Amino acid sequence: MRNTRALAVAGAAVAALGLSAPAAVAWETPSNITALPSVIAPGGQLTITVDGCRGGGTATSNAFSPTRLSPAGGGGGGKGNEGDRGGAGSGTARGTAVINSNARPGSYDITVDCNGRRMTKPQAFTVIGGVRGGIGGSTTTGATPTDVAIGGGLVAAAVVGGGVFWMRRRAERRI
Repeated sequence: MRNTRALAVAGAAVAALGLSAPAAVAWETPSNITALPSVIAPGGQLTITVDGCRGGGTATSNAFSPTRLSPAGGGGGGKGNEGDRGGAGSGTARGTAVINSNARPGSYDITVDCNGRRMTKPQAFTVIGGVRGGIGGSTTTGATPTDVAIGGGLVAAAVVGGGVFWMRRRAERRI
């Protein structure tokens, strides 16, 4: 019986130590780079958030100029136990980048330099191409003359079929 209790206490101690170790490491190294919105057009503003970046840092990408990341939060007294709420003790840094107007459509990585450490998140966000607006009927895609002829033929067949059906129903009522 004593062996079972000793094993249970030892197991609980190992579990508590194992669960607290990743939390301690998270404060020292940048992690969880988030870019919002994840799909953006050239010229748009991208908000970058990095966990584990207490003193701020720099975010870089091929789609925008190097952007300063500042410690997030404010107020809160700096208690250091505010978890993921983004308070003064959370170790989260944020910054806003403006996507270059000449950025090509596609996925882009973000590299963060923070606390003397470097981390890259591949395919962190996607730049979309511009839309072709104002072209109206001058575009070459769409219905061809053959498509229009087929559609017109089907409409004509439906009108003739409806007329025949209506005439037959009318003739049956007279009898």
